Amino acid sequence: MYEATARPRRRHWLRVFLTGLLLWILTVVVTLATGNPNLIPTLVLLGSFLVPVTFVLWAFGRRHSGEVTAELLFSTFVTGGILGVLAASLLETYLLHPSPAFFLGVGLIEEAAKLAALAFLTRHLAHKYAADGLVLGASVGFGFAAFESAGYAFTALFTERGLSLMQLVQTELLRGLLAPVGHGLWTAILGGVLFSASGRRHFALTWRLLLSYLGVAVLHALWDSMHSIALLVTLVLTGTPYQFALLERGYEPQPTAAQTHLFTVLSWGGLILISLIALLWLRAVARKADRESPMLWRIPITR
Repeated sequence: MYEATARPRRRHWLRVFLTGLLLWILTVVVTLATGNPNLIPTLVLLGSFLVPVTFVLWAFGRRHSGEVTAELLFSTFVTGGILGVLAASLLETYLLHPSPAFFLGVGLIEEAAKLAALAFLTRHLAHKYAADGLVLGASVGFGFAAFESAGYAFTALFTERGLSLMQLVQTELLRGLLAPVGHGLWTAILGGVLFSASGRRHFALTWRLLLSYLGVAVLHALWDSMHSIALLVTLVLTGTPYQFALLERGYEPQPTAAQTHLFTVLSWGGLILISLIALLWLRAVARKADRESPMLWRIPITR
C-alpha cells in the first residue's frame, strides 16, 4: 500500500515536465500558425523555466530534513535566482572588460553571487545538512539559469532581418538541454560544501569551500569559453596558410567540411567532459559530506 501511494509522489516531477513540454509545443505551434506576438512572453517563460523547475522538484524529493519546505524552495529558486542575476549583472558591468581572463571573471562573479544569495536565504535554518545544501544550492542555481535563459531567449528573438521565432525556439531548446549540467549543478556543489561545515549560528568559510568555489568557477569559465577553445584548437590542428593569412588581414576564412566536423566534436566533447567532471564532483560531495576542513573564517548569523 505504501509503495502504491509513494510512487506518484516520486514521479510528480515527471508529470510536471511532460505537461509543461506539451504546453510549450502547443504554444510554439499556435504562435507559428497565428503570428500572434502576445504569445511570445508565454513561449519565453515556458521554455526557460520548464527544465529548471522540473529538476528542482526532482531534487526536492531528496531533501534531508523537514526544514526544506516548499516555501523555502520557492524562495531560493525565485528570490535567489533574481538576486544572483542582478548581482552578477552589476559586478560584470563594472568590473569586467574584454581580456583573455574575461570568462574566468564571469565564473568567479556568478558563482560568488549565487553562493551569497544561497547563504542569505538559508541563514535561519536551525540545522544545515549537506544534503539540504545540495538541494537548496541547486534551487538557487536553477533559478539563476531560468531567468538568464529567459533573457537569452528574448534577445535571440531580435535579428537583423526582424523578429525570428525560430531563433527563440532554438535558443530555448539548446539551453533547456544543457540546463541540468550548468548553473544548478555548480551551485549544488557549493551548497553541499557550505552546509557541511556550517551550524545554527554561523556559516563556515573553509579551505574546502574556497577551493570548491575556485574549481566551480574554472568549470564555469571553461563551459562559457568552449566555443572559442574549440575554434582555436581546430585552427591550430587543421588551419592552412591561406586561412591564417586571411585572419591576419581581419577576414573570416571559410572552414572546410573537416574543420566544421572537428569543431563540432571538440565543442560538444568539451561540454560533455566538463559535465562529467561536475557530476562526479557532486557525487563525491554527497558521499563525503562530513569531511572536515580547516576553517578560515566563521561568519556569524544575526537574527
